[in-house]
Amino acid sequence: MDNSWATSWDAFGRDLHLDLAGPGGLRLSLTRALREAARTGRLAPGTRLPSSRTLAADLGIARNTVAEAYADLVAEGWLSARQGSGTRVADRTPPRPAPARRTPPGRPAPRFDLTPGTPDVSAFPRAAWLTAARRALHAAPYDALGYGAPQGRPELRTALADYLARVRGVRADPGRIVICAGFMQGLALVARALTAVRGPSRTAPAVATEGYGLGFHRDVLARAGLRTVPLPVDALGARTAELPSYEGVSAALLTPAHQFPTGVPLHPDRRAAALDWAVAHDGWILEDDYDGEFRYDRQPVGALQGLDPDRVIYLGTASKSLAPALRLAWLVLPDRLVDPVLAVKSGGEWQSGTLDQLTLAEFMAGGAYDRHVRGSRLRYRRRRDRLVAALAERAPHIEVSGIAAGLHAVLELPPGTERSIIEAARWQGLELNGLHAFRDPAARAMPARDGLVVPYGRPPEHAFTGALEALLRALPPDPSADTV
Repeated sequence: MDNSWATSWDAFGRDLHLDLAGPGGLRLSLTRALREAARTGRLAPGTRLPSSRTLAADLGIARNTVAEAYADLVAEGWLSARQGSGTRVADRTPPRPAPARRTPPGRPAPRFDLTPGTPDVSAFPRAAWLTAARRALHAAPYDALGYGAPQGRPELRTALADYLARVRGVRADPGRIVICAGFMQGLALVARALTAVRGPSRTAPAVATEGYGLGFHRDVLARAGLRTVPLPVDALGARTAELPSYEGVSAALLTPAHQFPTGVPLHPDRRAAALDWAVAHDGWILEDDYDGEFRYDRQPVGALQGLDPDRVIYLGTASKSLAPALRLAWLVLPDRLVDPVLAVKSGGEWQSGTLDQLTLAEFMAGGAYDRHVRGSRLRYRRRRDRLVAALAERAPHIEVSGIAAGLHAVLELPPGTERSIIEAARWQGLELNGLHAFRDPAARAMPARDGLVVPYGRPPEHAFTGALEALLRALPPDPSADTV
């Protein structure tokens, strides 16, 4: 194949921004501008410069002036010129990088990052996504290439309404769905809308949050002007029957399908108690359904929103099912919160990329999303089974708690051992979190637990075996084993 056209276009079509102001004539000004661009790295080594004819025409100066400036810089070593390859920025010895952050002497650098929150992004369905993107772009109306509306593309909202009703039991129509640039934006929008709906008051309204949870969720609520108070969590999930005793609480943020991080579902009686409280106290339930599609021992429990769509604000995301980089999440709102949320979002909030929205809509409507989730569910179930089997064989004294669901498991530890085991894991090249990292410091009345939060969903397939072996080496020996 003849690539001569590519070479000639490379020489002809490159644009350069050069400031020729300053003392001296044009040749001196051009030489100085090119030298500075190469010295500062704005023109990287190897960059091919326009031909002298092209640059002269762009700058409106004589070709000889450009040729002489190039020659001066070749002589100085800033540029190189060879027959057939044009004029390029010369290669130079790079500056010495700053010293890398050192790990403590003797401790290996982490080989496996097992902090939770990310799926196996190496399994992202690139080919199927690309096919959906081509179809979506081909069918996209012209208005889809504009700035977009705060509520999100109707194509995606329609696809989500169908999918969420079918798979999660969510009761929604497209007009009650708002597309967000990630879960955190969705939570912030809801928090600010709830503050606006309540109106100004001397005491900031409060949100009950689970005693074990993500600290940055509490931070988002606090930045919106909401106080957070911890709701204790035990083996049956959040203790929602205590909500009526919480003065000033107008909303509760829950993970009913799979409590994060303890891994238990919210007991049916406590689901009912949460909804009863919301109705009786004109309150709201914020349902974080972060991994509700991934249940391995039975059909997933339906979303809480399906029981009372006028009291439950449903928050979902593609971060766990596809990839966090998509920055796509969604809110399913009660009717009377749609306008307040859109009013907040219209005030300068980031919009999700329209083309990604259209692609996800096509991905869902064509069945590729269902196929990908089904394949991911099978892969994660096998990994969880391997983890449980390995523990049963080599560390039977370590119990796996919580249900067979989601992208992580909790390993129960003897009291007082969590910190030392996490340190032992670091010596094995593992970066791990314990339950203490997710315990709300304000939940002083809730008993503390020692445990490891192990995300079997995060490592790529080729790294899972090594991560599992390193984890097993870090666990303490069975104290009841015969040591004679």
